[in-house]
Amino acid sequence: MKAITFQGIESLAFEDVPDPRIVESTDVVVRVTAAGICGSDLHPYFGREAGLDVGTVMGHEPLGEIVEAGADVSAFTVGDRVVAPFTTNCGTCFYCRTGLTARCERGQLFGWVQDGRGLHGGQAEYVRVPMADATLVAVPEGLDGAVALLAGDILSTASFGADLADVTGGDVVAVVGCGPVGLLAILTAFDRGARAVLAVDAVPSRLEMARGFGATPVNFETGDAGAVARELTQGRGADAAIEAVGTASASRTAADLLRHGGRIAALGVHTEAHLALSPGELYDRNVRYAAGRCPARHYMPASLELASRHAELIGTLISHRLPLSQGVDAYRSFAAREPGWNKVVLLPGA
Repeated sequence: MKAITFQGIESLAFEDVPDPRIVESTDVVVRVTAAGICGSDLHPYFGREAGLDVGTVMGHEPLGEIVEAGADVSAFTVGDRVVAPFTTNCGTCFYCRTGLTARCERGQLFGWVQDGRGLHGGQAEYVRVPMADATLVAVPEGLDGAVALLAGDILSTASFGADLADVTGGDVVAVVGCGPVGLLAILTAFDRGARAVLAVDAVPSRLEMARGFGATPVNFETGDAGAVARELTQGRGADAAIEAVGTASASRTAADLLRHGGRIAALGVHTEAHLALSPGELYDRNVRYAAGRCPARHYMPASLELASRHAELIGTLISHRLPLSQGVDAYRSFAAREPGWNKVVLLPGA
């Protein structure tokens, strides 16, 4: 089959690789019809996360149709249209039972093979899905596959962020970073009853999209986001902040926008050595800081329902739907943040 494979820092290939096969009786093989390129894919691409084997099939956002099922798969049959979270899940360990599916004791991350061990990703014509009964979720009838795909990662991550930030009715929420996760965080904040959402970024096209999602956009390079937050809250500052970038400066911005007793949800993948906020500041301002990998499988049923309700709006995030054969070039443009590149969905078979 054809796949996008890792070849080294900033080097990918579109090449032939062996077809996946059933290894365990609980596996399925899915013919991929849509696969996302995620901002997290750029961490190994740029070498910010090291250890990926050359030849690893990239991607952790697959959706498609089951074409083969192991003997012990009972929840799905050949022909079912399914979407996967970015990690596999057993459904029975302590972490799965308590909803922290991203920390499943047997879980694996799609698209990560290191020292010959791991699981190939979904930017390919086919993907093997272990523990299929607990991992996969059926796609609602009639829902655009590219939109449904987002439930397996970024839409669920946005919902997780709203929960980490404890967004409730009447809150004013600051969203720092208006990439796909940040834009969906605007949606999930409003879905939980936020009175207003302040969207902070410096890219005009992203800020315009944030306006379309109902937020009040502020360019942090030319405007005063803090003043806007205070204006919306009788001088206090935002009740909650969702940081969707993963840098020290974004953490600092999120903290600066908060009132005393505010809450920060960090969704960006941070690679810096130290937190931008000191323990003393957290104490002195009664700020709550929460972070972590989204338990996407736990959130997916609700995320797919949200996607069905807002399919048209969510679909505006998808800037490019491209054949898998254009995936290497798509990575280059996406990684370079070229104007107009937002969420990219690869379409094997197109």
